[in-house]
Amino acid sequence: MTETKPPTPTPGGTYEGWLFKWTNYIKGYQRRWFVLSNGLLSYYRTKAEMGHTCRGTINLATANIAVEDSCNFVISNGGAQTYHLKASTEVERQRWITALELAKAKAVHMQAESDDSGDEFPGVPPSSEPSGGGRSSEIQSALRTLSSKAEDLSTCNDLIVKHGSALQRSLFELEEMDAGADMGDKFRQVTERATLFRITSNAMINACQDFLSLAHSHSKRWQKALQTERDQRIRLEETLEQLAKQHNNLERAFRGATVLASSCSNPNLSNKGGSGNRDASDEEDDSEFFDAMEDPAEFITVPADPKYHRRSGSNVGSLINDIGMDDQSVNFDEVSLASNSESTRSLELEPVRQRRTRIPDKPNYYLNLWSIMKNCIGKELSKIPMPVNFSEPISMLQRLSEDLEYYDLLDKGAKCQNSLEQMCYVAAFTVSSYSTTVHRTGKPFNPLLGETFELDRLRECGYRSLCEQVSHHPPAAAHHAFSEKGWLLRQEITLASKFRGKYLSITPLGAIECIFDKSNNRYSWKKVTTTIHNIIFGKLWIDQSGEIDMVNHKTGDHCHLKFAPYSHFSRDVQRKVTGVVTDKDGKAHYVLSGTWDEKMEFSRIMQSSKGENGTEGRQKTVYQTLKAKEIWRKNPLPEGAENMYYFSSLALTLNEPEEGVAPTDSRRRPDQRLMEDGQWDEANAEKQRLEEKQRMVRREREREAVIAASSPEEAETQETGIEASQVIDESTHQDNHQALWFEKINDPVSKETLHVYKGGYWEAKDHGTWDMCPDIF
Repeated sequence: MTETKPPTPTPGGTYEGWLFKWTNYIKGYQRRWFVLSNGLLSYYRTKAEMGHTCRGTINLATANIAVEDSCNFVISNGGAQTYHLKASTEVERQRWITALELAKAKAVHMQAESDDSGDEFPGVPPSSEPSGGGRSSEIQSALRTLSSKAEDLSTCNDLIVKHGSALQRSLFELEEMDAGADMGDKFRQVTERATLFRITSNAMINACQDFLSLAHSHSKRWQKALQTERDQRIRLEETLEQLAKQHNNLERAFRGATVLASSCSNPNLSNKGGSGNRDASDEEDDSEFFDAMEDPAEFITVPADPKYHRRSGSNVGSLINDIGMDDQSVNFDEVSLASNSESTRSLELEPVRQRRTRIPDKPNYYLNLWSIMKNCIGKELSKIPMPVNFSEPISMLQRLSEDLEYYDLLDKGAKCQNSLEQMCYVAAFTVSSYSTTVHRTGKPFNPLLGETFELDRLRECGYRSLCEQVSHHPPAAAHHAFSEKGWLLRQEITLASKFRGKYLSITPLGAIECIFDKSNNRYSWKKVTTTIHNIIFGKLWIDQSGEIDMVNHKTGDHCHLKFAPYSHFSRDVQRKVTGVVTDKDGKAHYVLSGTWDEKMEFSRIMQSSKGENGTEGRQKTVYQTLKAKEIWRKNPLPEGAENMYYFSSLALTLNEPEEGVAPTDSRRRPDQRLMEDGQWDEANAEKQRLEEKQRMVRREREREAVIAASSPEEAETQETGIEASQVIDESTHQDNHQALWFEKINDPVSKETLHVYKGGYWEAKDHGTWDMCPDIF
């Protein structure tokens, strides 16, 4: 680690720098930013966290500092807190030891002075009780002392009035006396009364000084007591946080033990831990889990009889006939069904464009989500004005295009001659689209009406993709992608989202279709529900739950996928997905299993039977299968992805500036570009401008629609404006906007109403003619 030379430690000064702190046996030493100030040693995960999140603080006045070896040292305050620290070099460690010892000596000295200052006034006995009752007694005693001093002041005031009146009377009588009278007695009387007045005045002055001194000292003590109360509250909050972390650690240990026992009992299950990719650090895991009842599996898989692996050619043929397969080329040996022997098409001589692999790091802006969301409970997410602080620098159209990250699954599916095996690849492609969401808690930008996004990967990957925002209320996006490998993907997605306080649920509405040119197999399905947990408190995390029914409209084959909801009471693997592929007669042929954030496997079913009744009287089906084959595995995230919104390699390239795209392309959106560059304040201002511009265009479109629907006489009076009663309510109005590159049809096969690509975009790009594109930015 290369660092600039830190300043020389000085007594009472602030000293800060990087140290390595021991966290646990899993992660070992982790790099943290430490700050030494006013006798307190605090640490943060990064230097940028100093403004809002302190990970821990230890008071050096009561701490012991011990040196272990050349670079390691330990700070402990008697057992409650112990920091095992390590410096990068021995010189750096010595600088820290010197700074800590100086700060400790000053803290002890200041504490002694504070205690001595409280004992200077015997009228207020110091309280040794740390409880609220001891402090209350101390305050009552101080009030009694001040009251006594106030009574002394009142007595002195009475005496001054009395003796002052007598002195004035004596002086008056002295002036009235004749010169021949006895002056000695009168002078003596005046002198005595003047002396009494002086003594009383001095007593009054002393009493005032004592009162002011006591009031000043007790004011300081009460300020100190108030600060102590604040410190105790902070310590209580830290203790509460530590208890919550210990509770999570216990839950994690329990889940780990139960998942280990479950995985040992079934070798076909993944060894993945119950917490998935969650952070295991004792100081960083603030997750709060969403409870769900464990739903028992609907089927059980067991290894098939070994005789199925040693069949002769004639037996294989008879087995195929028994199963009812029309593909005579299916191999039941150990060779993976996922492999394909066809040669890849030749590469073009023209070099492929190098895409970017990094974007600017995400700035550390703090904003309270609850302060914005508390007034939006039960509302549609699309109608909540959200700042860019909760977004990621891509639009919903680009997020939709991310479904093509694992396009190779459809390429392999296009080569399959067996429709059931082909459905396995389509199902794996469906599951893979959720793998990019596991860490992606940021909200994509809501596309403007008419906004588009193209993903041209024809030379690199053999496919092209186009998305367009075809409706604003309700928000809907149409997507069309085709490949030279012989497949077409189209979908229209409308998001129905509800905020429920503790969590946010997002349900995609609309159908997805995949069509293969060679076989003309046509598959359709719908997406599952996405839930974002810990909106109010804790670390945000995402779960996918629900069921997907996929159908091949040509052959009648079906695939039922089940996304199990997360539950820390379950002994099964978390984020689990299971599925069964059946033919039109309901006979099962393949079993799929895995997790939506890591990998999927599929197995050929050799035999099925009804097993014993499970919970709630359900009878589970037992499938005897061949050895499972991996069909899909998630690509690793790029280096430093945690600082780049956890974008995948494909996501990093989506907002990369590109020549020749349409003027309505998401890459040209200014607020999104400003956010990616780290200029969030400017991005928020630009976002408000674009939204207001879209509202003005919408009002104008509604005005034209009302005029067009009116009689000529009414239209003449409405040319200058529309009455408020004639404005269409945004909550119920369906956009009359006509999409530029898509048209709405009623699909006779899937019985769905959706927007399909009508052509013309790529031709317009080739000719550079974008005159028909609206000005939306």
